[in-house]
Order: sequence, then structure tokens, then C-alpha cells
Amino acid sequence: MAGRLQSKVAIVTGAARGNGKGIVRAMAKEGAMVVLWDVLDLVEETANEIRSSGHQAVSFKVDVSDVKQVNQTVQEVMNKFGRVDILVNNAGLGIFAPFTEMADELRDKIFAVNLIGVWNCTKAVIPGMVQRKYGKIINISSVTGPRVSSPGLTAYSVTKGAICGLTRALALEVAELGINVNAILPGYVDTPMLRGVPKQLGIDENDFIQMLSRSVPMKRLGTIDEIGDLAVFLASEESKYITGQEIVFDGGNIIQEQKGAD
Repeated sequence: MAGRLQSKVAIVTGAARGNGKGIVRAMAKEGAMVVLWDVLDLVEETANEIRSSGHQAVSFKVDVSDVKQVNQTVQEVMNKFGRVDILVNNAGLGIFAPFTEMADELRDKIFAVNLIGVWNCTKAVIPGMVQRKYGKIINISSVTGPRVSSPGLTAYSVTKGAICGLTRALALEVAELGINVNAILPGYVDTPMLRGVPKQLGIDENDFIQMLSRSVPMKRLGTIDEIGDLAVFLASEESKYITGQEIVFDGGNIIQEQKGAD
């Protein structure tokens, strides 16, 4: 039985671990040729895991904030596979720092990866999608920024809010061209990035994870495989009449009037 993404070519940025890893695993299982991009050497190990499970994957070490690298690598993918059907803009940085204490260099790094990286990758693949009148673009934003925020996450919130604006505007621009553009807004998902937060805040990791889990109506964190399932849906023909949307993935956390650990 053919998968829902059979023979599709999917670029996923930030694919070495976390949400990106969950997304490439899910897409590969549905028949896609997944093209993993990341700055981490781990990206090839993740691609090997996918291949060892009988699915198709290739990896590239790419810094999405470097437009030359992005353009060159997209050209390599086009030369190898002839097209890009799906782009998942997942690469991102989340660093806590009070607004008045954040160095301009750190702010610019967060902006460069989280926002300019999305711009670079999208601009590189979309001409081919326009030519073929087909494409699925999925931007990984966050509930942090578009919906809620936390002290110390101003730079991160700015970028994630901007991604939602980009999603809506681009979706409108290409709606008649067979290209769907949507955003996923994750809440608490069990990823290395989330588990790195306690260290930044100087608190115990297990206590932190338990506190977050208790605060969610479903009493648990989301998993990278579950976000992978959502990405597959948005990349499939099942979602062909959905575009310009922000889909919250947070176990119901955002619907609460007050959030707490109890």
C-alpha cells in the first residue's frame, strides 16, 4: 500500500533531532524521499537511522541563515531529484535572555536562523513549486510569540510571530498556484531544546518536565512523532483546501484561562 507522500521529495530543516527528526521519520514512513538539513553532524546519523528502517533519506549539513549555502544545496537537491514538493521550515534557536541584557549579536543570531532562515529556504524552493503549480510549505512557529510568551523570550517571540505573518501573506500570494502554506504552533513538546531550558534557568530537568506536564490539560508533553503525524497531514492531499492557517499543537494548553503546575 502506497504511503500518503509516496515519491514526494521533502526538505526538512533542523532535521537532526527534536521536532525535525519526528517529522522526517513520519514523512519517510509515508513514502517520501526525505532530505535532512541541519548544522549538526548528527544529521547524517539521523538519515542513517531512516535508511536502516527501509526508507529513503539523504542528508546535507546546511546553515539556513547562509543564503549561499541554502541556494547551493537546493540546486543540489534539484539536480539529484528534479524537484522539491515539500518544505518544512523547522530549524530554530530558543535562548532565554532578559530583553535589556540580550547582546545584539545573540539577537541577530536568533533572527537569522528563526526568521531569515525560513525566508531563505522558502525563496530558494518556491520558484520550482510555482513552475510546477504544486507545493506544500510548513513553517514551524510556536505558541510562544503569536499567542503567549514568557519573560526572557522576547527575541524568540518576535521571530515566531513573524513566521505566522509570513505564512499568511505568502499563502495568499500563492493560493492560486497550487501551493499550500501553513504553520504549526507547538506548545510543550519533549525535545532536546525544551530539555535544555532547565539548564539555562538553573533548575532541575525532571522537576521542570513534571511541572510542565501537570500544567497541560492532557497531563503530558507532546511527542516528536505526534508532530510528525500533523506535518504529514499538512503535506498530504488530505489538506489541499487548507492554507494560511496556524495550527496549535499543545494538548489544549492554550485554551486555559490560567495555567499552573497543579
